[in-house]
Amino acid sequence: QVQLVESGGGLVQAGGSLRLSCAASRSILSITMRWYRQAPGKQRELVAGITRGGPTNYATSVKGRFTISRDNAKNTVYLQMNSLKPEDTAVYYCAGIFYGSLIWGQGTQVTVSS
Repeated sequence: QVQLVESGGGLVQAGGSLRLSCAASRSILSITMRWYRQAPGKQRELVAGITRGGPTNYATSVKGRFTISRDNAKNTVYLQMNSLKPEDTAVYYCAGIFYGSLIWGQGTQVTVSS
């Protein structure tokens, strides 16, 4: 069973930065990894993705502020979040498809105060 464990969330003031990490229990070398978020009362939305070859994509709302990266040697994916806004407040999840199954982490709370 593959496990994904997120960390790095917390409370930050608007304009601040946080770096989220997602550690996998198996190799992510061939896996496209993604970060999602879910705010209270809203649907889960895709924030960013990174393919096994490195190309990335971002939601329009975070483009230019967030950066997704990966360290395959550490089986870890990161989300650097800068210029945070109150509307970025959500639970952030990482996810990937391993052996045909979509695996989610447990999530990490990010709260941005105004």
